[in-house]
Amino acid sequence: MKIHHLNCGSVRPIDAPGLPTAPAVNHCLLAETDHDGLVLVETGLGLDDVRDPAATLGGDWVAMARPRLAEAETAVRQIAGLGFDPADVRHVVVTHLDVDHCGGLPDFPAARVHLLTAELDAALAEAPSFRYRPAHWAHGPKWETYDAPAGDDWFGFASAPLTGLAADIRLVPLGGHTAGHAGVAVHDGTRWLLHCGDAYYYHRELAADPEPHPVLDVVQTRSELHHDLRLGTQARLRELVRRHGDEVTVFSAHDPWELAELQA
Repeated sequence: MKIHHLNCGSVRPIDAPGLPTAPAVNHCLLAETDHDGLVLVETGLGLDDVRDPAATLGGDWVAMARPRLAEAETAVRQIAGLGFDPADVRHVVVTHLDVDHCGGLPDFPAARVHLLTAELDAALAEAPSFRYRPAHWAHGPKWETYDAPAGDDWFGFASAPLTGLAADIRLVPLGGHTAGHAGVAVHDGTRWLLHCGDAYYYHRELAADPEPHPVLDVVQTRSELHHDLRLGTQARLRELVRRHGDEVTVFSAHDPWELAELQA
């Protein structure tokens, strides 16, 4: 399948040693599948977020993240710009329901939305909050939820195939950030891509000698649900890269330098 790497919502600029200053991103994937139409992995910020951010994202989140709020960056506008009808997005897969990962759900009201059951339960129970904003699902999405799978069928990780989709797109639980946080594995016909969501924030965290980002590490630590579980997940991802880096490309949701490399 053909994969498009999209930035669906620039937020505050960040620096890193030896790298150009860049805004943190909301990294989404658009997959052109052979049998299941268009599949969107994550949505980033949506049209409603851009037009009325205080109402949908919440003023506290806007003040913290400093989003660019450009309609041209929304997934629905970028998909149209690629020559597709956004109505042909039949499936959306989200790592979790934080505001910057699902804000575009209202722009794809007919799509089936795939996620872990624990994540949807937490969002519905806790919203409205800094993390979860009910405006993003007020339209009544067609939820497809999954219990956390057991086993180690995907490079030592458990994974769940998705209803109505081929086995080359799977949910991979990556615990610690939220109650039902998961990565999304996509096989492009040559190798696997693993969108890790917020399991880590900065590519140097997965190096053999991990190096946290001074700004992004504060954000991920403040937003984590289970500290030890999050660190354990990162250790497992580090091992995945070490052992299977020739078969799996791993990336996170907000690292702008990872996105630039993959877009290139």
